[in-house]
Amino acid sequence: MTEVQRLGIVVVGASLAGLRGAEALRDRGYDGPLTLVGDEPHQPYDRPPLSKHVLAGELPPEATVLPQLSRLRARWRLGQPAVALNRERRVLHRADGATLPYAKLLITTGARARTWPGEGADLAGIFTIRTLEDARALWSALACRPNRVIIVGGGLIGCEAASCCRDLGLAVTLVDPNPTPLARLLGTTIGATLAERMRGAGVDFRPKTKVRAFSGEAGQVRRAHLAGGEVLETDLVIVALGATRDTGWLAAAGLAADAGGLTCDGACRAISIAGEPDPDIYAAGDVARWPNPLYGDRPMTVEHWGNAVDQARHAAANMLASASDQIPYRHLPSFWSSQFGLNIKLAGSTEGADALAVVQGTRASQRFLAVYGRAGRTVAALSFDQARWLPAYAEAVAAGASFPPILGATDQPRIEALEPGLPGPRRSPDRGAAALETAHA
Repeated sequence: MTEVQRLGIVVVGASLAGLRGAEALRDRGYDGPLTLVGDEPHQPYDRPPLSKHVLAGELPPEATVLPQLSRLRARWRLGQPAVALNRERRVLHRADGATLPYAKLLITTGARARTWPGEGADLAGIFTIRTLEDARALWSALACRPNRVIIVGGGLIGCEAASCCRDLGLAVTLVDPNPTPLARLLGTTIGATLAERMRGAGVDFRPKTKVRAFSGEAGQVRRAHLAGGEVLETDLVIVALGATRDTGWLAAAGLAADAGGLTCDGACRAISIAGEPDPDIYAAGDVARWPNPLYGDRPMTVEHWGNAVDQARHAAANMLASASDQIPYRHLPSFWSSQFGLNIKLAGSTEGADALAVVQGTRASQRFLAVYGRAGRTVAALSFDQARWLPAYAEAVAAGASFPPILGATDQPRIEALEPGLPGPRRSPDRGAAALETAHA
Protein backbone atom coordinates (compact mmCIF):
# COMPACT_ATOMS: atom_id res chain seq x y z
CA MET A 1 0.00 0.00 0.00
CA THR A 2 1.41 3.40 -0.98
CA GLU A 3 1.49 6.31 1.44
CA VAL A 4 -1.18 8.11 -0.58
CA GLN A 5 -3.43 5.05 -0.29
CA ARG A 6 -2.76 4.82 3.46
CA LEU A 7 -2.97 8.47 4.57
CA GLY A 8 -5.13 9.74 1.74
CA ILE A 9 -5.69 13.08 0.04
CA VAL A 10 -7.23 16.04 1.84
CA VAL A 11 -8.92 18.88 -0.06
CA VAL A 12 -9.09 22.11 1.96
CA GLY A 13 -11.88 24.30 0.61
CA ALA A 14 -15.27 22.73 -0.10
CA SER A 15 -16.45 25.01 -2.87
CA LEU A 16 -16.38 24.82 -6.69
CA ALA A 17 -12.64 24.18 -7.11
CA GLY A 18 -12.53 21.73 -4.21
CA LEU A 19 -15.46 19.72 -5.51
CA ARG A 20 -14.25 19.55 -9.11
CA GLY A 21 -10.72 18.72 -7.95
CA ALA A 22 -11.99 15.87 -5.78
CA GLU A 23 -14.09 14.55 -8.66
CA ALA A 24 -11.07 14.66 -10.96
CA LEU A 25 -9.05 12.57 -8.49
CA ARG A 26 -11.72 9.87 -8.56
CA ASP A 27 -12.17 10.10 -12.33
CA ARG A 28 -8.43 9.54 -12.76
CA GLY A 29 -8.52 6.34 -10.75
CA TYR A 30 -7.61 7.42 -7.22
CA ASP A 31 -9.52 5.10 -4.87
CA GLY A 32 -7.87 5.87 -1.51
CA PRO A 33 -9.17 7.97 1.40
CA LEU A 34 -10.49 11.37 0.32
CA THR A 35 -11.54 14.14 2.75
CA LEU A 36 -13.04 17.55 1.97
CA VAL A 37 -12.66 20.27 4.62
CA GLY A 38 -14.79 23.43 4.47
CA ASP A 39 -15.26 26.41 6.75
CA GLU A 40 -18.93 26.78 5.78
CA PRO A 41 -21.53 24.21 6.92
CA HIS A 42 -22.89 23.77 3.38
CA GLN A 43 -22.20 21.37 0.57
CA PRO A 44 -20.44 23.14 -2.33
CA TYR A 45 -22.58 25.76 -4.04
CA ASP A 46 -22.28 28.14 -6.99
CA ARG A 47 -21.29 31.71 -6.08
CA PRO A 48 -21.91 33.73 -9.31
CA PRO A 49 -25.73 33.52 -9.05
CA LEU A 50 -25.62 35.09 -5.57
CA SER A 51 -25.01 38.61 -6.96
CA LYS A 52 -27.31 38.07 -9.93
CA HIS A 53 -30.32 35.71 -9.77
CA VAL A 54 -30.52 35.35 -5.98
CA LEU A 55 -30.52 39.09 -5.30
CA ALA A 56 -33.07 39.60 -8.05
CA GLY A 57 -35.36 37.05 -6.38
CA GLU A 58 -35.26 34.79 -9.44
CA LEU A 59 -33.54 31.92 -7.61
CA PRO A 60 -33.70 30.82 -3.98
CA PRO A 61 -30.28 30.58 -2.31
CA GLU A 62 -30.72 26.85 -1.75
CA ALA A 63 -30.97 26.28 -5.52
CA THR A 64 -27.30 27.20 -5.99
CA VAL A 65 -26.00 23.84 -4.68
CA LEU A 66 -23.53 22.38 -7.21
CA PRO A 67 -24.27 18.98 -8.74
CA GLN A 68 -21.80 16.21 -7.98
CA LEU A 69 -20.63 14.87 -11.34
CA SER A 70 -18.82 11.81 -9.97
CA ARG A 71 -19.32 9.43 -7.06
CA LEU A 72 -16.92 10.90 -4.54
CA ARG A 73 -16.98 8.38 -1.68
CA ALA A 74 -15.54 11.20 0.41
CA ARG A 75 -15.58 12.19 4.06
CA TRP A 76 -16.98 15.69 4.53
CA ARG A 77 -15.62 17.84 7.38
CA LEU A 78 -17.69 21.02 7.13
CA GLY A 79 -18.27 24.04 9.36
CA GLN A 80 -14.71 24.38 10.68
CA PRO A 81 -11.84 26.07 8.82
CA ALA A 82 -8.26 24.88 8.60
CA VAL A 83 -6.11 27.00 10.91
CA ALA A 84 -2.64 25.43 10.89
CA LEU A 85 -0.45 23.11 8.88
CA ASN A 86 2.52 20.98 9.95
CA ARG A 87 4.30 20.22 6.70
CA GLU A 88 7.02 18.12 8.30
CA ARG A 89 4.52 15.75 9.93
CA ARG A 90 1.96 16.29 7.16
CA VAL A 91 -0.90 17.10 9.51
CA LEU A 92 -3.71 19.61 9.00
CA HIS A 93 -5.27 21.33 12.05
CA ARG A 94 -8.86 22.58 12.13
CA ALA A 95 -10.38 25.31 14.30
CA ASP A 96 -12.20 22.75 16.48
CA GLY A 97 -8.91 21.11 17.43
CA ALA A 98 -9.30 18.13 15.11
CA THR A 99 -6.25 16.98 13.14
CA LEU A 100 -6.13 15.30 9.76
CA PRO A 101 -3.07 13.48 8.42
CA TYR A 102 -2.48 13.65 4.69
CA ALA A 103 -0.20 12.24 2.05
CA LYS A 104 -1.12 15.01 -0.39
CA LEU A 105 -3.04 18.23 0.10
CA LEU A 106 -5.08 20.31 -2.36
CA ILE A 107 -5.68 23.92 -1.23
CA THR A 108 -8.84 25.43 -2.72
CA THR A 109 -9.83 27.88 0.01
CA GLY A 110 -10.78 30.64 -2.43
CA ALA A 111 -11.23 34.19 -1.18
CA ARG A 112 -13.50 36.17 1.11
CA ALA A 113 -15.16 39.53 0.62
CA ARG A 114 -13.41 42.57 2.05
CA THR A 115 -15.56 44.05 4.79
CA TRP A 116 -15.97 47.76 5.47
CA PRO A 117 -12.68 48.78 7.14
CA GLY A 118 -13.72 52.16 8.53
CA GLU A 119 -15.95 53.87 11.03
CA GLY A 120 -19.43 52.40 11.35
CA ALA A 121 -18.42 48.83 10.47
CA ASP A 122 -20.45 47.47 13.40
CA LEU A 123 -23.74 48.98 12.25
CA ALA A 124 -26.59 46.76 11.07
CA GLY A 125 -27.59 47.14 7.43
CA ILE A 126 -24.06 46.90 5.99
CA PHE A 127 -23.63 43.82 3.79
CA THR A 128 -21.12 41.99 1.63
CA ILE A 129 -21.90 39.41 -1.08
CA ARG A 130 -19.80 36.26 -1.02
CA THR A 131 -21.43 33.46 0.94
CA LEU A 132 -24.83 31.80 1.02
CA GLU A 133 -25.54 33.54 4.34
CA ASP A 134 -24.58 36.89 2.80
CA ALA A 135 -27.05 36.36 -0.04
CA ARG A 136 -29.88 35.25 2.26
CA ALA A 137 -29.45 38.19 4.60
CA LEU A 138 -29.16 40.73 1.78
CA TRP A 139 -32.12 39.32 -0.12
CA SER A 140 -34.28 39.58 3.02
CA ALA A 141 -33.16 43.15 3.60
CA LEU A 142 -33.87 44.18 0.00
CA ALA A 143 -37.32 42.60 0.25
CA CYS A 144 -38.10 45.17 2.98
CA ARG A 145 -37.78 47.91 0.34
CA PRO A 146 -35.05 50.19 1.72
CA ASN A 147 -35.37 53.87 0.81
CA ARG A 148 -31.90 54.05 -0.72
CA VAL A 149 -29.15 51.51 -1.28
CA ILE A 150 -25.57 52.73 -1.27
CA ILE A 151 -23.01 50.50 -2.96
CA VAL A 152 -19.34 51.06 -2.20
CA GLY A 153 -17.13 49.91 -5.08
CA GLY A 154 -17.65 49.76 -8.84
CA GLY A 155 -16.17 46.35 -9.63
CA LEU A 156 -18.11 43.39 -10.98
CA ILE A 157 -19.99 42.63 -7.76
CA GLY A 158 -20.85 46.28 -7.17
CA CYS A 159 -22.12 46.79 -10.71
CA GLU A 160 -24.18 43.58 -10.70
CA ALA A 161 -25.69 44.48 -7.34
CA ALA A 162 -26.58 47.96 -8.62
CA SER A 163 -28.26 46.42 -11.66
CA CYS A 164 -30.29 44.00 -9.51
CA CYS A 165 -31.37 46.78 -7.15
CA ARG A 166 -32.57 48.91 -10.06
CA ASP A 167 -34.46 45.93 -11.46
CA LEU A 168 -36.19 45.74 -8.08
CA GLY A 169 -37.15 49.42 -8.40
CA LEU A 170 -34.88 50.58 -5.58
CA ALA A 171 -33.02 53.88 -5.47
CA VAL A 172 -29.29 53.22 -5.81
CA THR A 173 -26.17 55.31 -5.33
CA LEU A 174 -22.86 53.72 -6.37
CA VAL A 175 -19.76 55.35 -4.85
CA ASP A 176 -16.48 54.49 -6.56
CA PRO A 177 -13.00 56.00 -6.05
CA ASN A 178 -12.21 55.23 -9.69
CA PRO A 179 -13.21 57.44 -12.66
CA THR A 180 -15.57 54.81 -14.12
CA PRO A 181 -17.11 51.46 -13.21
CA LEU A 182 -14.84 48.45 -13.88
CA ALA A 183 -11.94 50.86 -14.41
CA ARG A 184 -9.29 48.44 -13.12
CA LEU A 185 -10.67 45.53 -15.14
CA LEU A 186 -11.71 47.11 -18.45
CA GLY A 187 -10.11 50.57 -18.34
CA THR A 188 -11.73 53.97 -18.21
CA THR A 189 -12.54 54.17 -21.94
CA ILE A 190 -14.85 51.16 -21.88
CA GLY A 191 -15.84 52.00 -18.32
CA ALA A 192 -17.24 55.33 -19.52
CA THR A 193 -19.66 53.45 -21.78
CA LEU A 194 -20.83 51.37 -18.82
CA ALA A 195 -21.20 54.51 -16.70
CA GLU A 196 -23.50 55.97 -19.35
CA ARG A 197 -25.57 52.80 -19.38
CA MET A 198 -25.67 52.75 -15.58
CA ARG A 199 -26.87 56.33 -15.32
CA GLY A 200 -29.44 55.67 -18.03
CA ALA A 201 -30.82 52.90 -15.82
CA GLY A 202 -31.28 55.38 -12.97
CA VAL A 203 -28.18 54.74 -10.85
CA ASP A 204 -26.73 57.77 -9.06
CA PHE A 205 -23.10 57.07 -9.96
CA ARG A 206 -20.49 58.98 -7.95
CA PRO A 207 -17.04 58.52 -9.54
CA LYS A 208 -13.74 59.61 -7.96
CA THR A 209 -15.51 59.60 -4.61
CA LYS A 210 -14.74 57.85 -1.34
CA VAL A 211 -16.89 57.02 1.67
CA ARG A 212 -15.19 58.25 4.85
CA ALA A 213 -17.55 56.70 7.42
CA PHE A 214 -21.04 55.39 8.12
CA SER A 215 -23.22 56.50 11.02
CA GLY A 216 -26.67 55.66 12.29
CA GLU A 217 -29.12 55.38 15.18
CA ALA A 218 -29.98 52.47 17.43
CA GLY A 219 -27.28 50.38 15.79
CA GLN A 220 -28.73 50.76 12.26
CA VAL A 221 -26.90 52.49 9.41
CA ARG A 222 -28.58 55.76 8.38
CA ARG A 223 -25.93 57.92 6.73
CA ALA A 224 -22.84 57.68 4.52
CA HIS A 225 -20.26 60.43 5.04
CA LEU A 226 -18.30 61.13 1.87
CA ALA A 227 -14.70 62.32 1.86
CA GLY A 228 -15.72 65.71 0.42
CA GLY A 229 -18.11 66.39 3.30
CA GLU A 230 -21.41 65.40 1.65
CA VAL A 231 -23.73 63.20 3.70
CA LEU A 232 -26.05 60.71 1.95
CA GLU A 233 -29.08 59.21 3.66
CA THR A 234 -29.28 55.42 3.43
CA ASP A 235 -30.71 52.45 5.26
CA LEU A 236 -28.83 49.69 3.41
CA VAL A 237 -25.21 49.51 2.29
CA ILE A 238 -23.52 46.92 0.06
CA VAL A 239 -19.73 46.84 0.41
CA ALA A 240 -18.12 45.60 -2.82
CA LEU A 241 -14.43 46.27 -2.26
CA GLY A 242 -13.00 43.11 -3.78
CA ALA A 243 -11.63 40.00 -2.15
CA THR A 244 -8.80 38.88 0.08
CA ARG A 245 -7.46 35.46 1.01
CA ASP A 246 -7.07 33.91 4.46
CA THR A 247 -3.56 32.55 4.00
CA GLY A 248 -1.93 33.39 7.31
CA TRP A 249 -1.98 29.74 8.37
CA LEU A 250 -0.16 28.80 5.15
CA ALA A 251 2.47 31.49 5.60
CA ALA A 252 3.01 30.26 9.18
CA ALA A 253 3.74 26.83 7.72
CA GLY A 254 6.58 28.25 5.65
CA LEU A 255 4.74 28.67 2.35
CA ALA A 256 4.93 31.78 0.14
CA ALA A 257 1.46 33.14 0.89
CA ASP A 258 -0.13 36.50 1.61
CA ALA A 259 -3.49 38.24 1.22
CA GLY A 260 -3.00 38.08 -2.56
CA GLY A 261 -2.81 34.30 -2.69
CA LEU A 262 -0.62 31.22 -2.32
CA THR A 263 2.32 31.25 -4.73
CA CYS A 264 2.61 28.11 -6.86
CA ASP A 265 4.86 26.85 -9.64
CA GLY A 266 3.58 26.14 -13.12
CA ALA A 267 2.36 22.68 -12.08
CA CYS A 268 0.21 24.21 -9.28
CA ARG A 269 2.54 23.02 -6.49
CA ALA A 270 2.75 25.36 -3.50
CA ILE A 271 6.07 27.22 -3.21
CA SER A 272 7.89 27.47 0.13
CA ILE A 273 9.42 30.70 1.41
CA ALA A 274 12.75 29.16 0.36
CA GLY A 275 11.48 29.15 -3.23
CA GLU A 276 11.07 25.39 -3.61
CA PRO A 277 7.86 23.57 -4.62
CA ASP A 278 6.33 21.30 -1.98
CA PRO A 279 5.72 17.99 -3.81
CA ASP A 280 2.78 17.15 -1.54
CA ILE A 281 0.81 20.42 -1.60
CA TYR A 282 -1.08 21.80 -4.60
CA ALA A 283 -3.47 24.73 -5.00
CA ALA A 284 -6.23 25.76 -7.39
CA GLY A 285 -8.88 28.43 -7.86
CA ASP A 286 -9.01 31.95 -6.41
CA VAL A 287 -6.28 31.26 -3.83
CA ALA A 288 -3.63 30.09 -6.34
CA ARG A 289 -1.08 32.52 -7.79
CA TRP A 290 0.85 30.84 -10.58
CA PRO A 291 2.98 31.72 -13.65
CA ASN A 292 0.65 31.57 -16.64
CA PRO A 293 2.53 30.56 -19.85
CA LEU A 294 -0.06 32.39 -21.96
CA TYR A 295 1.14 35.67 -20.42
CA GLY A 296 4.89 35.19 -20.37
CA ASP A 297 4.80 33.27 -17.07
CA ARG A 298 3.57 36.39 -15.31
CA PRO A 299 2.27 35.40 -11.83
CA MET A 300 -1.49 35.81 -11.71
CA THR A 301 -4.57 34.87 -9.77
CA VAL A 302 -7.84 34.39 -11.65
CA GLU A 303 -11.07 34.78 -9.68
CA HIS A 304 -13.40 33.33 -12.29
CA TRP A 305 -15.59 30.23 -12.46
CA GLY A 306 -13.86 28.59 -15.41
CA ASN A 307 -10.42 28.81 -13.85
CA ALA A 308 -11.63 27.26 -10.59
CA VAL A 309 -12.83 24.21 -12.54
CA ASP A 310 -9.93 23.91 -15.00
CA GLN A 311 -7.13 24.53 -12.51
CA ALA A 312 -8.58 22.13 -9.95
CA ARG A 313 -8.77 19.37 -12.53
CA HIS A 314 -5.25 20.13 -13.72
CA ALA A 315 -3.86 20.13 -10.18
CA ALA A 316 -5.59 16.81 -9.49
CA ALA A 317 -3.92 15.24 -12.53
CA ASN A 318 -0.50 16.46 -11.41
CA MET A 319 -1.11 15.19 -7.86
CA LEU A 320 -1.43 11.67 -9.23
CA ALA A 321 1.48 11.99 -11.66
CA SER A 322 5.15 11.35 -11.01
CA ALA A 323 7.57 14.20 -10.31
CA SER A 324 8.91 13.95 -13.85
CA ASP A 325 5.45 14.16 -15.42
CA GLN A 326 4.25 17.47 -13.94
CA ILE A 327 2.52 19.52 -16.65
CA PRO A 328 2.40 23.35 -16.53
CA TYR A 329 -1.06 24.86 -16.29
CA ARG A 330 -2.09 27.17 -19.16
CA HIS A 331 -5.32 29.10 -18.86
CA LEU A 332 -7.05 31.84 -20.82
CA PRO A 333 -9.02 33.86 -18.23
CA SER A 334 -12.65 34.54 -19.09
CA PHE A 335 -15.80 35.77 -17.41
CA TRP A 336 -19.29 36.96 -18.20
CA SER A 337 -21.59 39.40 -16.45
CA SER A 338 -25.22 40.39 -16.97
CA GLN A 339 -25.98 43.94 -15.87
CA PHE A 340 -28.22 46.80 -17.01
CA GLY A 341 -29.57 44.72 -19.89
CA LEU A 342 -26.07 44.00 -21.22
CA ASN A 343 -24.31 40.67 -21.61
CA ILE A 344 -20.63 41.45 -21.03
CA LYS A 345 -17.98 38.82 -21.84
CA LEU A 346 -14.20 39.03 -21.57
CA ALA A 347 -11.61 36.54 -22.82
CA GLY A 348 -8.03 37.13 -21.71
CA SER A 349 -6.34 39.50 -19.26
CA THR A 350 -6.29 43.27 -19.74
CA GLU A 351 -3.53 43.82 -17.17
CA GLY A 352 -0.92 46.20 -18.52
CA ALA A 353 -2.69 46.69 -21.86
CA ASP A 354 -1.32 49.69 -23.76
CA ALA A 355 -3.71 49.67 -26.75
CA LEU A 356 -7.43 49.28 -27.38
CA ALA A 357 -9.47 48.98 -30.58
CA VAL A 358 -13.19 48.65 -31.23
CA VAL A 359 -13.33 46.15 -34.09
CA GLN A 360 -17.06 45.36 -34.33
CA GLY A 361 -20.06 47.59 -33.64
CA THR A 362 -19.76 50.99 -32.00
CA ARG A 363 -19.50 52.38 -28.49
CA ALA A 364 -22.31 54.79 -29.29
CA SER A 365 -24.69 51.87 -29.82
CA GLN A 366 -23.37 50.16 -26.66
CA ARG A 367 -23.06 46.98 -28.75
CA PHE A 368 -19.48 46.31 -29.77
CA LEU A 369 -16.46 44.03 -29.63
CA ALA A 370 -13.13 45.48 -28.53
CA VAL A 371 -9.63 44.05 -28.29
CA TYR A 372 -6.78 44.99 -25.96
CA GLY A 373 -3.11 44.93 -26.92
CA ARG A 374 0.13 44.86 -24.99
CA ALA A 375 3.55 45.34 -26.59
CA GLY A 376 2.09 44.58 -30.02
CA ARG A 377 0.21 41.41 -29.01
CA THR A 378 -3.50 40.87 -28.49
CA VAL A 379 -4.06 40.04 -24.82
CA ALA A 380 -7.86 40.24 -24.37
CA ALA A 381 -11.15 40.57 -26.22
CA LEU A 382 -14.32 42.12 -24.83
CA SER A 383 -17.93 41.84 -25.98
CA PHE A 384 -20.80 44.16 -25.11
CA ASP A 385 -23.78 42.28 -26.59
CA GLN A 386 -21.64 41.48 -29.65
CA ALA A 387 -20.24 38.00 -29.02
CA ARG A 388 -20.38 36.53 -32.55
CA TRP A 389 -16.67 37.04 -33.16
CA LEU A 390 -15.53 36.55 -29.56
CA PRO A 391 -14.46 32.88 -29.94
CA ALA A 392 -12.22 33.78 -32.88
CA TYR A 393 -10.59 36.58 -30.93
CA ALA A 394 -10.18 34.31 -27.88
CA GLU A 395 -8.23 31.88 -30.07
CA ALA A 396 -6.06 34.76 -31.26
CA VAL A 397 -5.36 35.81 -27.67
CA ALA A 398 -4.38 32.25 -26.72
CA ALA A 399 -2.07 32.09 -29.75
CA GLY A 400 -0.37 35.39 -28.90
CA ALA A 401 -1.44 36.95 -32.20
CA SER A 402 -0.32 40.44 -33.16
CA PHE A 403 -2.59 43.38 -32.34
CA PRO A 404 -5.24 43.51 -33.70
CA PRO A 405 -5.50 39.91 -34.94
CA ILE A 406 -8.47 40.00 -37.35
CA LEU A 407 -8.82 42.59 -40.09
CA GLY A 408 -10.98 42.93 -43.19
CA ALA A 409 -14.06 41.03 -41.98
CA THR A 410 -17.11 41.73 -44.14
CA ASP A 411 -19.12 43.17 -41.23
CA GLN A 412 -16.22 45.13 -39.77
CA PRO A 413 -16.48 48.94 -39.80
CA ARG A 414 -13.50 51.25 -39.71
CA ILE A 415 -11.51 50.22 -36.62
CA GLU A 416 -11.51 52.79 -33.81
CA ALA A 417 -8.15 53.04 -32.00
CA LEU A 418 -8.38 54.22 -28.39
CA GLU A 419 -6.44 54.61 -25.18
CA PRO A 420 -7.50 51.78 -22.83
CA GLY A 421 -7.21 53.88 -19.69
CA LEU A 422 -5.76 51.04 -17.62
CA PRO A 423 -3.11 51.23 -14.91
CA GLY A 424 0.36 50.42 -16.24
CA PRO A 425 2.82 51.58 -18.88
CA ARG A 426 1.50 54.02 -21.47
CA ARG A 427 2.36 53.86 -25.14
CA SER A 428 3.07 56.89 -27.29
CA PRO A 429 -0.25 58.56 -28.24
CA ASP A 430 -0.09 57.72 -31.94
CA ARG A 431 1.57 54.26 -31.89
CA GLY A 432 -1.56 52.11 -31.73
CA ALA A 433 -3.57 54.34 -34.05
CA ALA A 434 -0.83 54.37 -36.67
CA ALA A 435 -0.47 50.61 -36.56
CA LEU A 436 -4.21 50.17 -37.03
CA GLU A 437 -4.38 52.65 -39.87
CA THR A 438 -1.52 50.85 -41.67
CA ALA A 439 -3.00 47.41 -41.14
CA HIS A 440 -6.48 48.46 -42.22
CA ALA A 441 -5.48 50.50 -45.26
